[in-house]
Amino acid sequence: MAAKNSEQNCAAIIVAGGKGTRMGGPKQCLDLCGKPLLLHSVETFRANKRIKHLVVVSDAKTFKQLDKEFQRLGVRRANGGETRLQSVRNGLRALPECVDLVAVHDGARPLVSDAAINECLDAAARHGAAVPAAPVKDTLKESDGRFVAKTPDRKFYWAAQTPQCYRFSVLTESLAKFPKEKDSTDESSLVEKAGHKVALVKSDYSNIKITTPEDLLLAQALMAKTKGTGRNAELRIGIGYDIHRMVPGRPLFLGGLQIPHSKGMLGHSDGDALLHAVCDAMLGAVSAGEIGIYFPPTDLTIMGISSRVIAEKTLEVLRSKNAELVQLDSVIVGESPKLMTHYAAIRKSLAEIFGLDESNVSVKAKSHEGMGELGRGEALSCHVIVMVRKK
Repeated sequence: MAAKNSEQNCAAIIVAGGKGTRMGGPKQCLDLCGKPLLLHSVETFRANKRIKHLVVVSDAKTFKQLDKEFQRLGVRRANGGETRLQSVRNGLRALPECVDLVAVHDGARPLVSDAAINECLDAAARHGAAVPAAPVKDTLKESDGRFVAKTPDRKFYWAAQTPQCYRFSVLTESLAKFPKEKDSTDESSLVEKAGHKVALVKSDYSNIKITTPEDLLLAQALMAKTKGTGRNAELRIGIGYDIHRMVPGRPLFLGGLQIPHSKGMLGHSDGDALLHAVCDAMLGAVSAGEIGIYFPPTDLTIMGISSRVIAEKTLEVLRSKNAELVQLDSVIVGESPKLMTHYAAIRKSLAEIFGLDESNVSVKAKSHEGMGELGRGEALSCHVIVMVRKK
């Protein structure tokens, strides 16, 4: 009997090892609305609250190009095979054995929605296997390429899409049953061949696969409309502030980077006031509270937690709100240490943590002219403004 939906351990395999023959070359890293094509679907699956394990199956060049993003998103990696089925097998080997449900998705389908993922997972939990599909719109002709043999009734035909979802046991059993199978264009055909019924989940026509240059143009238009990457995108501003006491014997962290100094910031976490201010600004931009809600200072189990973990959680919240960080500007206020020589390193660290280009990260430091606790070197404060694009 399948586990309850809330208790299921779900995983996803994104297959992206194709050579892009009809596109004229590999398409994984083609620019689509300012982002590598493959990254769109990876981020959608990572933002899904049910997906606990995510594997991307691709080639060494793609992994190198998207290394920073994959590290940030916690993506597992597997090498692509000679065929799609071999790639799926490689992806399954990269998953833990505790998985209940697995979704297999084409990396070239960047417009997959969170709702489509959940509907297919639910159908797979009920029936063992499920495939999203859209009704065929065009009249179909059966032919050998020269003459029409017959015209089938299109109301019985559906165009299969992904993610195709399965109980883990159903998929692994079906693949094991046909170890030499190479020609199937999707794994659901083997599941059918193994005797399992595959449920059909009605999908829409926007979940297109990028195969030709024309598809890329269509995807850009659809994405501008459905994901708000064009004129419909909403730019929002967030403000963050934090202050910590400076005490001897603690390491000093700023922007995820340890700065050499005789004092560090006192705090329930590692005291990184700059990361805290950035995270509060991001949460404010999407009206999602502040970091104390997600990491309360009364929780002793997170004493000393790295502020990088807080940043990762904040990014998850942003993705759940269909938003992304675009730019950040920061001011660090205190008498010591002098930070000008550390600007470049702090900017680089912030860019890596939040997945930004360094040109969109600004770091400045100001003295407090000897006034108050900041001027006496007893504390350090940070002010941050961020711009967020809400889709």
